[in-house]
Amino acid sequence: QVYLKESGGGLVQTGDSLRLSCAASGRTFSYYTLAWFRQAPGKEREFVAGVSRGGDNTYYADSVKGRFTISKDNTKNTGYLQMNNLKPEDTAAYYCASDNSPMITSIPRRYSYWGQGTQVTVSS
Repeated sequence: QVYLKESGGGLVQTGDSLRLSCAASGRTFSYYTLAWFRQAPGKEREFVAGVSRGGDNTYYADSVKGRFTISKDNTKNTGYLQMNNLKPEDTAAYYCASDNSPMITSIPRRYSYWGQGTQVTVSS
């Protein structure tokens, strides 16, 4: 069992930056792939970014490529999502998810563990 808790969300303006954190506990974090998803009201949960167990491979949704950076510090049992040049369409609840599969996937049901989410609101 892996327990995940997100932090770092908030209300920002267009063009601002935020860094989300995902603190993990319960099992050895280095055994787990990490991903970030987001969900806006009335919309399905969508994949944002994923990072491999060791942190050396990353994968991004086209909508955030070049603006967001995902990383994973296994020594601190923490994952991060650095979000730059935020846009109003980035407004959503952001969730970190993890699984012990070595594959980074954009499919939510493939992840066994989820945090409770943190809200990001970008005003225009």
